Amino acid sequence: MVGKDMVERTRGKNIQRFPTGETVEDVVAVEEPLKIRLHGEDLVVLMRTPGHDQALVAGFLLAEGVVETPDDIRSIAPCADEDDADNVMAVELREGCPWDPESVRRTALSSTSCGVCGKTTIDNLLARCKPFGQFITLDEELLNDAPQRAHELQTLFASTGGIHAAALLRNADRTMVGFAEDVGRHNAIDKVLGRALLDGQTPLDGHVLWVSGRSSFDVIQKALAARVQGVICVGAPTSMAVELAQESRLTLVGFSKDSSRYNVYAGSVRR
Repeated sequence: MVGKDMVERTRGKNIQRFPTGETVEDVVAVEEPLKIRLHGEDLVVLMRTPGHDQALVAGFLLAEGVVETPDDIRSIAPCADEDDADNVMAVELREGCPWDPESVRRTALSSTSCGVCGKTTIDNLLARCKPFGQFITLDEELLNDAPQRAHELQTLFASTGGIHAAALLRNADRTMVGFAEDVGRHNAIDKVLGRALLDGQTPLDGHVLWVSGRSSFDVIQKALAARVQGVICVGAPTSMAVELAQESRLTLVGFSKDSSRYNVYAGSVRR
């Protein structure tokens, strides 16, 4: 899939297909590293599907608390002095914008099983991303519409079967205002929320994030950083995702393939 303003997001690979044993060309999702360089200093490497890299970087920086508004970002661009410039993004922040590189690295390289006390982690996050005043109520029609509308846009998933997706919707009228695909679930979310940040649409009060897989703690963290008030996940949430959603008053729905069956873990759904 290469064309004007496009990057290679899928690639053909020869495989053997059984039970016939025939050799055919299969289409797989491209996965490549993206290095983020902040003020000339290497910050982190993300494994992602190329495309919408500027939004990905912006969303990552928003989720990690490095930036809060688009005005905090002076520039995000491919690093011109690198041989592999398309896979290195150079970031410059506005003068005086505070950031702690070691804190960002620790967060980015940690996992949901890092052993840190869950309560302490939630308290620290809520000190930065304040809880909402109240839960919003999601409309059951939104739960019914979102999977089908997202599925229609999942062109990379349709061709490879190995891609996650995220969508951003307005709760009031169910309008889809953002969508992205990526091999990484977190990357897809960062691309959607980062695009909203760069377009000056944040904070996203009254919006809902739909994700194609499960919802872990960091999915809720990313939603909170952008002030998204609801998360709908196709799979299961983790315990810390539920606890963070409850304490931050963010509406969380899981196992939502359609509106006939779903679980409400925090907040409520209007039937």
